[in-house]
Amino acid sequence: MTPTPALDRTFAALADPTRRAILARLQGGEQRVTELAAPFAVSLPAISKHLRTLEQAGLIARRIEGREHRFALAPGGLDATAAWIDQAQRFWESRIDQLDAFLRQSIAPTAITPPPKPKDESK
Repeated sequence: MTPTPALDRTFAALADPTRRAILARLQGGEQRVTELAAPFAVSLPAISKHLRTLEQAGLIARRIEGREHRFALAPGGLDATAAWIDQAQRFWESRIDQLDAFLRQSIAPTAITPPPKPKDESK
């Protein structure tokens, strides 16, 4: 599986600690913008920008009720990313297993023999 623009957007969105914190807050359920912004020392427009980035990455979904915008985690938002990570993990585990097998075949165990005892010259 090769990286795609959607995957790039997801990783870019996840790279920011504020956006990861917003995602963590949304694990508790849907929230309004003002509720999401409460714990952060940034402006409401800055939070809105973070929310747009998360929404464009497909990680959250917006629901509009009158003038209120409510956000929730998007079902399956991380599915493509999880599949890519799983494939990468299988690839690297396979490579490590191959390296382990190669090293086990290539390096013969060496017998460790103690050094000879010094001759007792007092006799």
